[in-house]
Amino acid sequence: MSRELSELYRSLAADADARELGLPDVLRHQADRRARFRAAGSTLAVALVVVGAVIGTQVVTRPPTSVPLPAGTPTPLVSASPSVPVAPSSPPVSPTTPGRSPGTSTAPGGTGTQPPRTPTSVPDRAFYAVPSANQTGIAPQFRDEAVLPDLCGADIGSGSVVHRRTRLLIYKLPQTPKGYVPDGTYTHSITIYRAGRADDALDELRQAVRDCPEQRLPGGDAAARSRQRLLPDSGFGDGSVLFEMRSAGQDVNGDPTGVQAVRLVRAIRVGDVVTILWEQGWENTSSQRAQVDADSRRAVAAIRKWLG
Repeated sequence: MSRELSELYRSLAADADARELGLPDVLRHQADRRARFRAAGSTLAVALVVVGAVIGTQVVTRPPTSVPLPAGTPTPLVSASPSVPVAPSSPPVSPTTPGRSPGTSTAPGGTGTQPPRTPTSVPDRAFYAVPSANQTGIAPQFRDEAVLPDLCGADIGSGSVVHRRTRLLIYKLPQTPKGYVPDGTYTHSITIYRAGRADDALDELRQAVRDCPEQRLPGGDAAARSRQRLLPDSGFGDGSVLFEMRSAGQDVNGDPTGVQAVRLVRAIRVGDVVTILWEQGWENTSSQRAQVDADSRRAVAAIRKWLG
């Protein structure tokens, strides 16, 4: 052994003798404690790694949870990135009632369109033009005449009249040569009623005819009687009433002819307007149903054109 090595061993022995060695039990306890600390540290490190991985996975893959908004709450707008153009929003569309087109107004009882305004006066053009085949050369004349025959004193629709015009019209049948005696006369009237009351006037007229089945002829003797009855009627305007007045025929001298004289009266409603054709004959002639029907259709056509 070299001298230097011997010196090193002596120095080491001296240093060892100067230090106190721990007891074996104490040394084992400290070693066990260090081992437990190392194991616990490793376990904690692994747990932290696992938790971090789980949280990272949730952040990446889990969709954001949406909370439903209360009913009626407006949906917030999402701001777009300045670099992405945003299309202009469409104007709001107002809600519409099912079965009704937008912007269409509705009147009471109606079918979705604005009803025509009720006129306040009757112009000349509201009356029909007499066809050349029926002209006698005598022009119609506007007069203040009774529009209906007396029906046992009934007052029909007088409280609802807005305006009325009446004309006296003399006509001939198409087969009658010109220059002959006319075949008949009309008292032709057009009456505007307050909105919704024209139909009431027709109802009152029907009832008045039912309530007056017979009466004395005005201006005649006590034996001269007239009998009234309703006749079936349809196809004219928005509704119509047709009735006849039947009496014993007389000649120009007032003597009985032995035949029945028949007068026809028709009232026709077009909206809030009622036109009446009261056929009064000429020198005790009787009304011809075909002629009254044709003139009734002309009267309705003229009123519809006037009302638009």
